[in-house]
Amino acid sequence: MGCCSGRCMLIFLCTLQVMTALERQAFDFLGYQWAPIMVNFLQIIMVILSLFGTIQYRPRYVVLYLLWTLLWVAWNVFVCCFYLDLGGLSKESDLLSLGVSSHLSWWKDNGPGCDDRDLPATRWQSLESPELIYALGCWLEYQYIEVLHCIIQLLISLLGFVYACYMVSTFTEEEDSFNFIGGVHYPSKTSPLYL
Repeated sequence: MGCCSGRCMLIFLCTLQVMTALERQAFDFLGYQWAPIMVNFLQIIMVILSLFGTIQYRPRYVVLYLLWTLLWVAWNVFVCCFYLDLGGLSKESDLLSLGVSSHLSWWKDNGPGCDDRDLPATRWQSLESPELIYALGCWLEYQYIEVLHCIIQLLISLLGFVYACYMVSTFTEEEDSFNFIGGVHYPSKTSPLYL
């Protein structure tokens, strides 16, 4: 029963990861963020492979997902640092668009509650920089929306990593204890791999 519930939980987490990655992919396309588009695409492929591996009892695919999850976590930490201007990174650079365009996050112009129509013209003229208008009418600044996306991905990835480790150990235990010819197999010698 434990294996079934672990499998079901990993399938649920992988499905949730695909849905959140697709949502993130859509907004990265709208903002012409080419580096995140490529990494999100790889995330979707790896999670689909993990789903296949979990459903078909293929531990190699789940191990591939585990390795990818480490890279995915590193990517999300990088994006958090990028949008919070940590480690010498600047959210105003064209790093995420790979220098192809000068576009920034889609959320910068279209964040929740951002409405520049209510600002009087005299107020706009007195501002030193048009960049300041984004912080005036928004409920949440765009960099925090991007960081929230990353935090959600990190939390789901952490849970997925734990359940994937559990599933790999369960799959390998089942492989070791089952003889495909006649039932349960009890090894007479210890394998050098277990030493």
